[in-house]
Amino acid sequence: MTPPAAASAAIHTDDSTSDPAATTAASAESHAPAPVGLPGTGDDDPCERTAAATTAASGPTGARFTRPGGMFSSLRVRNYRYFFAGQVVSNTGTWMQRIAQDWLVLSLTGSPLAVGITTAMQFLPMLLLGLWGGVLADRMPKRRLLIVTQGAMGLLAAGLAVLTITGAVTAGLVYVFALLLGLVTVVDNPTRQVFVSEMVGPKDLSNAVSLNAANFQTARLVGPAVAGMLIAAVGSGWAFAVNALSFAAVIGGLLAMRTSELRPIAPIAREKGQLREGLRYVRERPELLWPMVLAGFIGTFGFNFPTLLSGFAYDTFRVGAGEYGLLNTAMAVGSLTGALLAARRGAPRLRRLVGAALAFGALEVLAAFAPGYWSFAALLTLIGVFGLTFNTSVNSALQLATDPEMRGRVMGLLVLVFTGGTPIGAPVVGWVTDVYGPRLGLLACGVVSALAAGVVGLVLARAADLRVRVDLHPGHGGRVVAFVPRAMPARELATAC
Repeated sequence: MTPPAAASAAIHTDDSTSDPAATTAASAESHAPAPVGLPGTGDDDPCERTAAATTAASGPTGARFTRPGGMFSSLRVRNYRYFFAGQVVSNTGTWMQRIAQDWLVLSLTGSPLAVGITTAMQFLPMLLLGLWGGVLADRMPKRRLLIVTQGAMGLLAAGLAVLTITGAVTAGLVYVFALLLGLVTVVDNPTRQVFVSEMVGPKDLSNAVSLNAANFQTARLVGPAVAGMLIAAVGSGWAFAVNALSFAAVIGGLLAMRTSELRPIAPIAREKGQLREGLRYVRERPELLWPMVLAGFIGTFGFNFPTLLSGFAYDTFRVGAGEYGLLNTAMAVGSLTGALLAARRGAPRLRRLVGAALAFGALEVLAAFAPGYWSFAALLTLIGVFGLTFNTSVNSALQLATDPEMRGRVMGLLVLVFTGGTPIGAPVVGWVTDVYGPRLGLLACGVVSALAAGVVGLVLARAADLRVRVDLHPGHGGRVVAFVPRAMPARELATAC
């Protein structure tokens, strides 16, 4: 299949999968809803509502939450409930550590650039080794691997807590611990993302990805606020200690799972060339390649909030740790909203992915000119909505479009481009923030993100032989701006609707 044809198939047809190593898993995956592209309309569009969906929507109010395809449908799976509950505790501790770490470095050095360096050290291993993390995720049992990585993260948090509480911590030691944490994350991140499909299966995969994001953002609401109070009362070290204890909840949930109810993807045998095979697999599929490219730009430049928010709090608005935590909380409110909205949607759309990235960049540009603390916080909420929409859309779209035996490598590559660029972007944004101020740093991030979204959107449209249609009088349910096929037989009009 040529690249344009592959892109067109991703838009108009279901994505069939094949897994010679696991025939049963492949059969289940073949019925998964494929991510569809730019010309399609979302599941919120009237012309795509099926009779079954309409009937379910007219039932009792609670049906939307408990029925298959509802907002919390994946929580019907027992193993996923254990995983979800453990993540609630662990994510709260993780956000406490993030805030405490950034504030600790800022207190030790007084420099937003030092915060950027800390962030870069944490994500540098992903840039160098991220692809190998995906290979390991494909080669090893996911649940067992997660128990090891989560335990290692807990030990690192405990070590940093001891150093900080005893007063022995230095900026250099924080850099070292950030680097070690990054090394563990190289394996943990793609493994954890692929493990979701083993717990819930393809039908609930998009919902589970969105609920994981909602889980993370709920913790983001609680963690920064608790961290701010804890830092002000007893210091950063105790926030690290709480995070160390929180990993026990995740490990306990993993151990309590019923392995007979998992849908394990058969590990691949160790062979030469598996890394190159994963890269070639993505390169030959535009529906995978171009979302990856966009994720790289957004991750490298758009998501530099540890550096930017500390600069806005410390230099621009001159507020303390409590107000700094509230900025993170404001973004978390928007991100949680975006995650819950995503959980109600059906198969991810490339159009939605590109549109969310474009809105995300434009809002960052507006936030750079915010006149005061509270207007800036309000814009951060909207940035959170669209940033999270992009995040969940690209995650779900790539997993559903990927063959099961390749999923670890594809997700490893996604993690690499989305977070591995941080060692490049964070010091650059930190330097711009140091020299020219946080406003110009955020402005540059927004411009790069918006331009990348526009270019990738046009490339995808061209690959799928689409054109932009502008209708100033779209009528009920129509759109002013839409991507439509350049030429299509009349019998296919209903499908494109």
